[in-house]
Amino acid sequence: MRRILLSFLTFLPLLLFSCSTNTPQAAPQVVSVYSTFAAEPWLTELYACADSNVVIVRVDDPTASDIILQVGEPEFIAGFAYQVDEEEILIATHRQSPVQNLNLEGARALFIGLGDPSVQVWVYAPEVDVQQIFDRFVMEGRGVAPSALVAGTPQQMSDTLLNETNAVGILPRRWRAGDLREVYSAATVPVLALTKNEPLGVVNQLLSCLQN
Repeated sequence: MRRILLSFLTFLPLLLFSCSTNTPQAAPQVVSVYSTFAAEPWLTELYACADSNVVIVRVDDPTASDIILQVGEPEFIAGFAYQVDEEEILIATHRQSPVQNLNLEGARALFIGLGDPSVQVWVYAPEVDVQQIFDRFVMEGRGVAPSALVAGTPQQMSDTLLNETNAVGILPRRWRAGDLREVYSAATVPVLALTKNEPLGVVNQLLSCLQN
């Protein structure tokens, strides 16, 4: 009986140790995301969709990403596209700008360079998603005025329009500050999440959350 008791006491610490050891936590899954500057509000929403088991990493190369967020449809879609929202593209000005409400012809003339010479037109680089939308719906193949200045991001565009009374530029509605005046609505377009492959697992969960 004593030998049996000693054997049990020897085994008991091992049993207690095995019961108290925590189960190892699974490593978080990393999801890489590329976002255009205009689509950054939805990148923030995507971060909010991620739980503790998901790490979202923003990358600068869209070809190296699991998800691409952009405003408007690309010319070619090689993989899968999911609409997560929609965005309106505006022409906006400072409250004291001489530019008033525009129609399509007036908007096009202004950005071609035929408008009020005191007005400074601002655009984006040709490859930027917002500029491509503007070129498609407003310019329709026509080039902008050589005197047009180029903003790097919607935030820079918004700041410029707020600070310069003679500036007029292109803004997604999500980036329009309250003190700016919208003078023309160029288009309303989908906000897309693009993936190279059919989304599965955590990527599918993130996109479903973003759509809701």
